[in-house]
Amino acid sequence: MADGKLAIDGLHKAFPGPLPVLDGVAFDVAPGEFVSLIGPSGCGKSTLFNVIAGLETPDAGRVLVDGEDATGRVDHVAYMPQRDLLFPWRTVLDNTTLGLEVAGVPKREARERARRLFEPFGLSGFESARPHELSGGMRQRAALLRTVVLDRPVLLLDEPFGALDSLTRTDMQTWLEEVRARFGWTVLLITHDIREAAFLSDRVVVLAPRPTRVRCEVTVDLPRPRQVELITSTRFAEIEAELLAALRGSS
Repeated sequence: MADGKLAIDGLHKAFPGPLPVLDGVAFDVAPGEFVSLIGPSGCGKSTLFNVIAGLETPDAGRVLVDGEDATGRVDHVAYMPQRDLLFPWRTVLDNTTLGLEVAGVPKREARERARRLFEPFGLSGFESARPHELSGGMRQRAALLRTVVLDRPVLLLDEPFGALDSLTRTDMQTWLEEVRARFGWTVLLITHDIREAAFLSDRVVVLAPRPTRVRCEVTVDLPRPRQVELITSTRFAEIEAELLAALRGSS
């Protein structure tokens, strides 16, 4: 995956009414950095993601990737939504190649590219399985594989583990930490889980209530690689407390 710096430059967005949603949102994501977005429910996180992904057009402001204006384009990021959206009638392998096929990649080449990722994604042996034969965590890994195989500069992850039970979610967070380090992805994650943001991120961007703006940014100065035992450390608890205070507007 190519390195890609993402710059969000003063995004404004309002819906008819008028209903202001984004109020000059601005921040950067460096190449290879993992940044999480947290904020109150309904503050505009999903709208912000849709603008970054090129699915909605801002009223003002720009989205830049590697210094180039990518506003309104859909070819600069790979977007994984909250639900895995795997088609039940397709095999796991054919589900993971869907984005490549839509982009015009020949089916044989798409399969070869996706198949190479099955081992690091813990899906070896399930190429011919159907989605209903997978566990929840495996379905999310398949959905993420389908996303990263597009080889876009930036990954957008919208609460990818939100529907999983607590134990599976913890396992998936640890797995994502390992595989992200292996591939060096540039990631922007939406999450409502402060602990998840602290565990996975290099930096957390805290958004204010709607119309949203960046309230503050919190650097997560925890060593990598990170293991689940880290969450019991004093420093981890301090970062969680700082993020909670920021969400409540008391930072």
